[in-house]
Amino acid sequence: MSKKKETAKGIENVEQTLTKTEQFLEQNYKPLLYVLAGAVVLVGIVWLLRMYTSKKNDEALSQMFMAEKYFGQDSLKLALNGDGNNLGFIDIAKEYKATRSGKLANFYAGACLMHLGQYEEAISYLNKYRQDDEVIAPQARGLIGDARVELGDNAAGIKNYIEAADMAENSFLSPIYLMKAGMLYESDGKWADALKLYEQIQEKYPESNEGRTIEKYIARVKLHID
Repeated sequence: MSKKKETAKGIENVEQTLTKTEQFLEQNYKPLLYVLAGAVVLVGIVWLLRMYTSKKNDEALSQMFMAEKYFGQDSLKLALNGDGNNLGFIDIAKEYKATRSGKLANFYAGACLMHLGQYEEAISYLNKYRQDDEVIAPQARGLIGDARVELGDNAAGIKNYIEAADMAENSFLSPIYLMKAGMLYESDGKWADALKLYEQIQEKYPESNEGRTIEKYIARVKLHID
């Protein structure tokens, strides 16, 4: 085949391809336009939601300032319910529930209620704190454990303490919760279970405050096992 024929054939193929593309675009013009428009609208909605959430979070942070101040002063009822001019943690958690600050308000509300002796209500708020972090999330779980123990449910308390220790996985919080669970096992006469947790502290967190004194607890429970 001559070069002229090859060139002509190539042009013909290109023209056929272009014709097919044009036909496809003509036949699918409206659907494609709807898809494009939908994508533009979706991007716009996401952007607006981010702007709205950011604005709401700024508002929540502003409201949180006084509530946290009252909390630091042990003025728990004012921190919880507000002072008439500033919202308390309960209202912040309700009005700004989609923001990080609103979610954090659930933790604070639960902590306040825990210290006020309203254990069931405390558990309800603490369970609403679902952020995945290594500091506050374990403390929320640990406070739920405290509340369960105050309500007389040692088994649930132990479960929550062990969960809190696993969530934290650090030498500050984990041995605290393992120790609490171990001492509850002791009070229930479950010496082997207590020993297991104490040895975990000794092995994983020997430099912690609990780790430095754990040998005497291990020796004590072993007296009941041997």
